Amino acid sequence: MRRIAFFLIAVFSVLSVQQIKAKNNQTIDFVHPLCWYSGMENHLFQMLIHGDNIADMTPSLEGANQLTIMEVVKVKNPNYLILYINTENAPAQSFQVKLSDGKRNEKIAYELKPKSPFNRKSFDASDVVYLLMPDRFANGNTANDVVEGMREKVCDSNIPLARHGGDLQGMTAKLDYLADLGITAIWPTPVLENDMEMESYHGYAITNYYKVDPRYGTNDDYRNFVEQAHKRGIKIVKDLVFNHCGSFNPLFTDMPQSDWFNFDGQYVQSSYRTAAVADVNASRFDRSRTVDGWFVKAMPDWNQKNRLVKDYLIQTSIWWIEFAKIDGIRQDTYPYCDFDAMVEWCERIEQEYPGFNIVGEAWINNNVGVSYWQKDSKLAAPRNTKLKTVMDFPLMSLLNYVCDEKTDEWDHGFARLYEYLGQDGVFADTNHLLTFLDNHDTDRFQKNPEMANDTTRYKQALALLLTLRGIPQLYYGNEVGMAANKSKGDGVLRQNFPGGWPGDTNDAFSVQGRNNLQAWYFNTTKNLLHWRKHNEAVHFGKLTHFHVRGGVYVYARTYNSKTVTVMINGTPEKAELPLEPYQEVLPQKKAENIVNHTMISLENTLVLQPKEVIILDFD
Repeated sequence: MRRIAFFLIAVFSVLSVQQIKAKNNQTIDFVHPLCWYSGMENHLFQMLIHGDNIADMTPSLEGANQLTIMEVVKVKNPNYLILYINTENAPAQSFQVKLSDGKRNEKIAYELKPKSPFNRKSFDASDVVYLLMPDRFANGNTANDVVEGMREKVCDSNIPLARHGGDLQGMTAKLDYLADLGITAIWPTPVLENDMEMESYHGYAITNYYKVDPRYGTNDDYRNFVEQAHKRGIKIVKDLVFNHCGSFNPLFTDMPQSDWFNFDGQYVQSSYRTAAVADVNASRFDRSRTVDGWFVKAMPDWNQKNRLVKDYLIQTSIWWIEFAKIDGIRQDTYPYCDFDAMVEWCERIEQEYPGFNIVGEAWINNNVGVSYWQKDSKLAAPRNTKLKTVMDFPLMSLLNYVCDEKTDEWDHGFARLYEYLGQDGVFADTNHLLTFLDNHDTDRFQKNPEMANDTTRYKQALALLLTLRGIPQLYYGNEVGMAANKSKGDGVLRQNFPGGWPGDTNDAFSVQGRNNLQAWYFNTTKNLLHWRKHNEAVHFGKLTHFHVRGGVYVYARTYNSKTVTVMINGTPEKAELPLEPYQEVLPQKKAENIVNHTMISLENTLVLQPKEVIILDFD
């Protein structure tokens, strides 16, 4: 009876609240950010309030301690009221925002929480980043595969472009697998709400910047995922999208005013010509069509030149750093954003969290173009992006074919790689290049099963990736030989990880479930990852390389007194390598080959087997 009484009281309480709300005509839909933080270096924060016809209401703060409304911004849409609140010297506290117009009185409970000390290390060249797609990695909770009230109603692994059901619970459950593999950072593609009618699985059409998509879980589930990763020594890099959002984002469907989106909220296709942004000879028209044009019709393009938009987006990233304690950010489609707005964003993040690393996706297929986007680039001067890390797409392209081509001394195979790395002077900081074999937008490194069966090819590429300069990134499934290409579309390319779904007959997450080929891939990857984790020479060491001799490419990484020397035979024949030219990177006459854990004598010559990889670790 007591339970029934409490239930009835709860029901009547809810009904009373609803009746009071209806009587008082309360119609606040959402407030962003969900809370804010005291102790910020920048004392102003923007509070965006959305509700029914609230623009003419007068705002005030009740129960607030040393908080001041510095500016009230009214936009054309009467459903918005935007406040700028000064938090200087304000302690953490709870207070209310009161809105009144003489007829209606609205009160919004709000909290200023204490800013956490930033004492964790962001991701850098000592890490190996593991990129995964949450919807395709592991389904830990089948109950949230389809969520009532959301627009996309289908979850079916047999439909390439549908949602497949992977979620945060599945990702959290596989953290021990990733720790065993030896990765030290995880980059999941966006987990924020994508309440779109179709193809919402990829995460890049965000409809709520403050809410995890319910099909992945909750905000607290995400925070728990980060906490559990930290317990295993794994960092989390959050994928954000500032260039565009999903067309069902309320800020688009009920636009504050048309200048919140480029071309006044009307679809104009981007040219995708990102070179025009850095091109000193580019026309204004070409540059505008790149930056202001929409990525696709379903993704409206934010106008970051608008101060209100810029502040809104900047605050979303700061909020997630505070709320979830993430360790880094990957920013999507970086050159398509407004240059000056992104500079300010980088500066704000560095101001609040010194040392925090951001990697920007600048998909440009030459090193000069990529280098423009990195902080302190001489090629961009006097402009400066302030973006610490950029993605090395040209190196990715090279790694995808130099291992397939017979190496000569000038034009083919590893001779191409030698020439490319010889141009590293165009980069401001090669340790802040994200290097990779593939990602969610490209063919997999193993494009088909035949390539996956060529284990020598992967061994060579993996050795290069993990020992050259930069921050290596693996794509989920590299470590078990997953193969796919874009010929059948992105949905097929982004396949499920075997063993991540109830009923999977092949479980590549477990030792017992892997077939022989998967076991080879996993063990080979694990061996090099665990070795790399504790080797500063391949984290931060100076790169010294030699032009190809006899089909063999030799390079070394040196840090303090530590040296790692790599030798790769790029030919299908044995190579007899005279060692005299390499004495400066052979400090001892014997060293362990990390690839197979054998000791190698380094006297006058060294014979390398066809396509052999040798990684010499000098203690």
